[in-house]
Amino acid sequence: MDQARSTISKIFNGEPHSYTRFNLTQNMEGDNSQVEMKLSSDMDEEVGENGVGDNRNHNSNRKPYVAQKLGRTPKNLFFMAAATLLIFIIGYLIGYLVHRKKDLAPTCAASVVRFDEAVAHETGAAPLMDWNDVKKLLAQKVTAANFEPLFREFSSANHRAGSPDDDALANKVIKKFKEYGMKSWTDEHFVKVQDCPASGSNRVVFKNGSAMRPEGFLSYSATGEVTGAALYAYYGQDSDLMLLRDKSINLTGRVMLVRAGRISLAEKVANAAKMGAAAVLIYPDTDYSILDTTQLFGHVHMGSGDPYTPGFPSFNHTQFPPVQSSGLPKILAQTITAGMAIGILRQLGGQDVPTGWGGLHKLGEESDLITVEVNNILTEKKINNVFGVIKGFVDADRYVVIGAQRDAWGPGFAASTVGTSVLVELARSISDMVKNDGFKPRRSIVFASWSAGEYGSVGATEWLEGYVSSLSMKAFSYINLDGVITGQKRFKVAASPLMHSLIASTLNEVNLPNTAGTLASQFVKGSFESDVLVPMKLDNAAYPFLAFSGIPSVSFGFTSDNPYYPLFGTKLDTWEKLNLATGSQVPQLAEMATRFAGHMALRLVHDHLLRMDVMKYDKIIRLRVAQINMKVNAVQRMQPKLLPKDLTMQWLFSASGSYSRASRNLVADIQNSDLEDIEMCRIINDRIMAVERNLLSPFVSPRENPFRHILAGSGSHSVAALSDHLEALRIDNPEADADLFRNQFALATWTIQGCANSLAGDVWSLDNEI
Repeated sequence: MDQARSTISKIFNGEPHSYTRFNLTQNMEGDNSQVEMKLSSDMDEEVGENGVGDNRNHNSNRKPYVAQKLGRTPKNLFFMAAATLLIFIIGYLIGYLVHRKKDLAPTCAASVVRFDEAVAHETGAAPLMDWNDVKKLLAQKVTAANFEPLFREFSSANHRAGSPDDDALANKVIKKFKEYGMKSWTDEHFVKVQDCPASGSNRVVFKNGSAMRPEGFLSYSATGEVTGAALYAYYGQDSDLMLLRDKSINLTGRVMLVRAGRISLAEKVANAAKMGAAAVLIYPDTDYSILDTTQLFGHVHMGSGDPYTPGFPSFNHTQFPPVQSSGLPKILAQTITAGMAIGILRQLGGQDVPTGWGGLHKLGEESDLITVEVNNILTEKKINNVFGVIKGFVDADRYVVIGAQRDAWGPGFAASTVGTSVLVELARSISDMVKNDGFKPRRSIVFASWSAGEYGSVGATEWLEGYVSSLSMKAFSYINLDGVITGQKRFKVAASPLMHSLIASTLNEVNLPNTAGTLASQFVKGSFESDVLVPMKLDNAAYPFLAFSGIPSVSFGFTSDNPYYPLFGTKLDTWEKLNLATGSQVPQLAEMATRFAGHMALRLVHDHLLRMDVMKYDKIIRLRVAQINMKVNAVQRMQPKLLPKDLTMQWLFSASGSYSRASRNLVADIQNSDLEDIEMCRIINDRIMAVERNLLSPFVSPRENPFRHILAGSGSHSVAALSDHLEALRIDNPEADADLFRNQFALATWTIQGCANSLAGDVWSLDNEI
């Protein structure tokens, strides 16, 4: 353009409108070349002098060159000037437009979109499949007919953790993952478990009768021999033992007989130990509806994972000194059959059982002596967890984990075979959707087959402990498939409150096979909360994910009126028995369980934002704070010396308010955000994922208190422990400690405030009111 302007300038400066001849001759006096320019007029003169072109006029009185060359007249000169002006104008306009285009080049024109044009959805996983199409594809892939072959393939008469049969099943699972084109791997751990003695047996002797030698046992019991007076303690719940104490019955040194059910076996033993009992005998009563000779198996570790490596993984290369979990019982624990229990209960003396406890027998008296001998052997076993992954197309480093235990005490059909089959079928279905139907999940899905689940979610917990830093802010949810079918009358779900809204919408979207009805229409008759939701208990395989790792988790299943399947922990857990409990509907129920789990997983990896409701915890926190406030006021009225007026609720109220505001602000940010902005979605999702993790108390050691979640966990740091401590202060219990309470109170307050700060986002968004 500059060259064009120069040329036009020369024209207007009167330079001849003619071609020029450039002679490049070497300047002998220097290195630079000189340019000799001879105009065409000079050339004409040279030609004439050489005798060529005699027809030319050589009159020395010629007109100026421009006029003479073409016979120019003033009129011709006018037209030439006009033409030149026109050329100048056209050149100027072209140059202006080119220059302006260069100036505008850095601006992203694509950011300006006409309102009458559709916005192109750029997700990084294009094309983004419509959610309705995703649902239909899953429903088409999963059918009841697919399950019977899987049930046969993964059934085994005995696949106890670490056994050759357990390893054989692991190899079958990983082979399936590879067939589906998934990246697969194994995770090896060396764990310590307690098994029944290889030679000899455990022994129970009532009075001077013959010794009873049960085959069943309770892993992680204390070992040795004790003798004490028998005492019937119903289900061994805290309330049951408190009732016995209120009846002025001595609990110290007693051998308690308790029914299985209602709470975990470990909780029964822990409750008895707190009351000073010497041993606990657990038996299946009428809740179980099984033969009098049926043996019962289980564990009594008040926790999960390998209790000899608490808080860290059982890898072979760990060099920690010997240590034990605080959840290991200090007293003996043993199972007996229903027939053995009946023989003992009928001979008990003492007081009548409390009203409502059932039975015609007595509670037992000091002369009803029982000797318990436990000879369990601590052994080390190698276990393998098996994994497969379907990688996401946008945030591949964010994943939902779907898992099921693989081992069992015996056949374990409901305990493990069904869950493993659902896991494999779900992996096949979603893999097929990705490979053949164009489905591209935004995030990844990890499928996990755990070992040593019967010993207390050992395989899963060791994995969590081993990869806690890798899982932090990456694993955003866990879906548990253990025990998904134990009946058909009810549908129950235990889950993190963050997932309640997702569960409710899933129930309304998953259709019953061959009908127009949904799971909600079948199982929700009143409210979702009362008909479907149940608390997540310590013995739930999803519990360590929630309370230890801070990963929002869900566990669900079709059940009977009795929420606890009576054949769990027995060798009667077979396909035939489960068919009887479900009216031979196991394949159909497995289809619905697979679609329910798959629907939740696909929703979590399909949507731009995680389907988790942070407002749910706002309601829970405010409710817990209100309850603590009432108890604090009661203690300050009744025991002013223990809890003086200077203990204020102001800071806990402020922390609760901070979380409330932060959660509302996040909802507003979501509503005002561009969901097609990948980075913005990732930032919002990270804020959502931080909620559960930041409810883990940072002020306690995971080695001493592994379940650090202040709302779902257990231990003195939990909000439930605060409430219990206040109750102990109110009644002036000698074990209550006001200073300890105030410390726990302060730490719980700051845990909630820290969670609110994280939810708020950047440091300049924090609520400084506290």
